[in-house]
Amino acid sequence: MADVVAYPRNVGELATAIRLAHQHRVPVTPRGQGTGNYGQAIPLRYGLVIDTTRCDRIHEIGDGWIKVEAGTSFVTIEAAARRYGQEIAIMPSTVGSALGGFIAGGAGGIGSIENGWIWDEFVHALDIAPCTDDGELVEVTGADCRPLLHAYGVSGVIATATVALVPARDWTAALASFPSEPTALEAGRRLMALDPPPRLVSLDEPGLVALFPRDPAMPLGRFSLRAIIDSSTLQAATSAIAACGGLVEVVRPKGAAYLGSLSFNHTTYRARRARAELCHLQVGGDALVDHAEEVRTVLPRTLLHFDGFRVHRPGPADPIAGRGFVGLLLCRFNGAEALYTGVDRLRELGVQVEDPHTWLLRHNLDAIRETARRFDPDGLLNPGKLPPA
Repeated sequence: MADVVAYPRNVGELATAIRLAHQHRVPVTPRGQGTGNYGQAIPLRYGLVIDTTRCDRIHEIGDGWIKVEAGTSFVTIEAAARRYGQEIAIMPSTVGSALGGFIAGGAGGIGSIENGWIWDEFVHALDIAPCTDDGELVEVTGADCRPLLHAYGVSGVIATATVALVPARDWTAALASFPSEPTALEAGRRLMALDPPPRLVSLDEPGLVALFPRDPAMPLGRFSLRAIIDSSTLQAATSAIAACGGLVEVVRPKGAAYLGSLSFNHTTYRARRARAELCHLQVGGDALVDHAEEVRTVLPRTLLHFDGFRVHRPGPADPIAGRGFVGLLLCRFNGAEALYTGVDRLRELGVQVEDPHTWLLRHNLDAIRETARRFDPDGLLNPGKLPPA
């Protein structure tokens, strides 16, 4: 439990709260709004929690970028960008989440088929509130932002962020069903090859479909493929689905938000509401798709969810080469030992596994530590999340 929660109303008050915490040597845990998948906003050393959601002003919008305060929600950002003929390049499935929390705790989401991860030139600049006696905001730009991304605030608290916008498109939702996983996956690949590419492609097996709220466009017993596509590609998308043996169940011009709520970790949320014994792993790699049936034998009652992603930067000769599937593996939890034995076996099969059952940071640690020495020399920011060197 935190000792106290602060609700700064602007970035100046945010910086002041952190400066006062430093003067009194009080640990600080920053928090955005929405879901935290890894315990990143849970204080491990008591102290001060700073809720950023009242820091929600839009500072400036330009061609290809927007600068906002950390507590600004994606709903607000998207609406503002649309007034200028643009939209946010990447956003999480929890669109009510705050931008600062997503940058500090997320990685990708809706829009990632075309625009990749948050470190793929999504973040242009950050204003950081340092945990020092000075307390003045410090601007960080370009590659220097990287140690502050997906770092849970341990290397500096994000006060404002300047992130990428892209030209707005007329999105529509298409829901299709398939008799088999290979045909659905092939259709998903073809959809990701559309020009322009979809904003989202998600795929669930029948066992997961049965756990979702009933929708006639996701018939029981069939694989559900859902996509947010540019309206200009609708005919090509329906042709690709039919060519792979699928049925277009419905096209919903106003259904993009609904499909977002059936993607990424929203799937875990919905599935665990129906079956509380389930846990999940974040998985990816070609083996996940190529050996999906063998993957299902590793952990008990495994269910697979797939989302389209730009898994690596494509080359100019083959602009769609970097698009593929990442996903979630949901299974019955039989204890930590059995789960991690299964993780080892999945990795032997070539599946990439990210463990969501830890609050410890795991990537880019040397750079995060170096940046933390600059903005948090006394180690007061979200202590307990950064492993010791």
